[in-house]
Amino acid sequence: MPQSPIWVAIGRQLRNPSGFGGRLMALLMAVANRRSNGIAIRALACSPGDTILDLGCGSGPAVKALADMAGQGLILGIDHSEIMLARAWRHNRYAVRRGRVRLLRGRIDALPCRDDAIDGILAVHVVYFAGEAGVREARRVLRRGGRIVVVATDRSAMARWKFAQPSTHELFDRPGLADLLVRGGFATSGISVTPIKLAFGVLGLLAIATK
Repeated sequence: MPQSPIWVAIGRQLRNPSGFGGRLMALLMAVANRRSNGIAIRALACSPGDTILDLGCGSGPAVKALADMAGQGLILGIDHSEIMLARAWRHNRYAVRRGRVRLLRGRIDALPCRDDAIDGILAVHVVYFAGEAGVREARRVLRRGGRIVVVATDRSAMARWKFAQPSTHELFDRPGLADLLVRGGFATSGISVTPIKLAFGVLGLLAIATK
């Protein structure tokens, strides 16, 4: 059955926010992802001098929280949405001016970072759009011993949401998410995937992979 154009449009906005719909999506995502960001930041367990990359940083709430934690470190936020980056700059402008935060426009599968340059990576609700190429890029920029923390909604919950269509979202269960990380170059022995509760009690997944 053909999907309603409204749900298709919402799915596309989640993938790449733009225009008025993108500005509205930025507000909604900042609220909906608050718990997920907190879970991911705690799991990342960064040190004060770390260089941290927030993949798909959106409007920048996790970037701000990380900058407050990593007192002498550098926080990089990357997103391919101009609207999201503009909002992220407003939320983090003081840290940007002090050189503590850098905001970059780019794609997850073509990161503007050197090899082995990043201590930790945050990937909150972006794995649906990353694919194997995005995971390989994340591993490439991680230093040896660095980790990526992935938070995603479990397939069993997300499959019920009409905006999550194959044209915009790839869905994952525990084995599927672990398999993606392995295909992206991480060793099975360095991967853990556990079920978690997200906002409103939605079933989610917390994946940690160490290089």
